[in-house]
Amino acid sequence: MTPESRAKREHAIEAAAYALLAERGYGGMSMLAVAKGAKASNETLYKWYGDKLGLVTAMIERNASEARSILEEALTGSEPPEVVLNRLAPALLRLLTGTPAVALNRAAAADPSGELGRALARSGRDALAPMICDVIERLQPARGTEPAFGLFMSLLVGDLQIRRAIGALEPLSEAEISERARIAVADYLKLTEGSADG
Repeated sequence: MTPESRAKREHAIEAAAYALLAERGYGGMSMLAVAKGAKASNETLYKWYGDKLGLVTAMIERNASEARSILEEALTGSEPPEVVLNRLAPALLRLLTGTPAVALNRAAAADPSGELGRALARSGRDALAPMICDVIERLQPARGTEPAFGLFMSLLVGDLQIRRAIGALEPLSEAEISERARIAVADYLKLTEGSADG
């Protein structure tokens, strides 16, 4: 199978999984149902993903890939931290309020086992937060990065993610994402100006 064919097949599998998550929730989604929805073999799903949690983890990681790529480039490159934050902010906002994240968050909230919520935390926040903290540390070496991270995320996301998850807010347009991200970074930099000096 060529890389292009595999990518196309993975997209079909993940699309089927998202549809089943919305329809049946995490508990009601089975690998067999995903395979049928994607017109793939059950054996392929188990070979590629291991199990249902492995499939959903792959979906979470793919959803976070744009933000992760920006962070990986930033942490190995020489871009000023302010530039990185301005590139990162719209990608994070797109990630956290986009349709895939909304579907995953709704399913996690309805999963009484907590398994999906733990997977979301592990492959989402827990994976990205230390990288974002590293960028903030470069910007403000003397500032505790966890509080700074919390402030940055509050300014950027606020209650948008929960409002999207409960259906109280429609998807944001690219213009809305860009403007909110721009304002959040500008406000963050103003609020923390001079904090590195104590």
